[in-house]
Amino acid sequence: MEHGLFTIADKIKALREQLGMTQADLAKKLGLTRSGVNGWEMGLSVPSTPLLVEISKTFYVSTDYLLGLEQGATLKIDNLSDKEVAVLADIIHCFRMNRG
Repeated sequence: MEHGLFTIADKIKALREQLGMTQADLAKKLGLTRSGVNGWEMGLSVPSTPLLVEISKTFYVSTDYLLGLEQGATLKIDNLSDKEVAVLADIIHCFRMNRG
């Protein structure tokens, strides 16, 4: 990471690991080889625009977040019930409170 900023490679790897996915899992979901995903995470290549969109859908974040155009990740909650959204809001609040 340069200057404390996450690169697209760092973000893809972190998001993949947060979901407990292997490189092979992500590759299979996107119709790629594991080496392609590894190339992104090593910073040797970057995903094409259509793949960037698919990655953002897979991880429920915006393409702007992946590209570093917005600092915070945006979670897509379109298909969640009001109760599920409230639970997520409570969890986020707890995380923020624990950081003191």
